[in-house]
Amino acid sequence: MSKALIIIDIQNDYFQGGACELVNPMEASLKAKEVLEYFRKKDIPIFHIQHINIRKGATFFLPNTKGVQIHENVKPLENEIIIEKNFPNSFLETNLESELEKQNIKELVICGMMSHMCIDSTVRAAFDLGFDCTIAHDACTTKDLVFLNKKLNAREVHDSFMSALGSIFAKIVSIKEIIK
Repeated sequence: MSKALIIIDIQNDYFQGGACELVNPMEASLKAKEVLEYFRKKDIPIFHIQHINIRKGATFFLPNTKGVQIHENVKPLENEIIIEKNFPNSFLETNLESELEKQNIKELVICGMMSHMCIDSTVRAAFDLGFDCTIAHDACTTKDLVFLNKKLNAREVHDSFMSALGSIFAKIVSIKEIIK
């Protein structure tokens, strides 16, 4: 079975000083970098997903800004494919599925940002499309959220989404398990 790495939305706006700071983005991006380097050494296909926000009233990932750029820790090489998306689901109105099909890829290793949004949306869509998914949970992060006037810290949000995705949609592993 052919495999690929999908790195989702590790972009400048999620880092310190960005328009939508997450919790521990540097730590997650460095873990993603380790996975990226492993896939590069093994010459396994790599796809970088870049969110460009074109929604009216959008506040981050705006076109032609520094914030929309892929972070230097996981900067794509010239031969690596960048898929631009405008929705949380990396497959929606993009060529990701056709690019994966061209290379007969059936297994996806996924990491990136945000756990509760684009990771969740993409993994569920990939599952629905018949892909076998693995999430590098420690190479993902998110932000604090509020529900029913209760603040949920990013760790709770992340763990809840990893737990839900791990129930049927994906295998949830650490980067050590991927790189072993």
